[in-house]
Amino acid sequence: MTDEEIAKVELTPAGWGISWSDADLDFGVNELVQGIFGTKAWMKEIAAKGGRSRSEKKQAASRINGAKGGRPRKFG
Repeated sequence: MTDEEIAKVELTPAGWGISWSDADLDFGVNELVQGIFGTKAWMKEIAAKGGRSRSEKKQAASRINGAKGGRPRKFG
């Protein structure tokens, strides 16, 4: 799919899925979140792409979180 085709994504009327009607693709949001449509490695790759995002909103949120002391440490 081209970027233009991907940008034509639509939320299903009930809000439980996403659809690309031109490509005849439909996915359930719940299933995507659970990783049903791909392996854990594939889902991890998708998550990493989101983590590399450099949007203004993400930068602003990072500054706010930094002012609060940054990301909490993981215990365990």
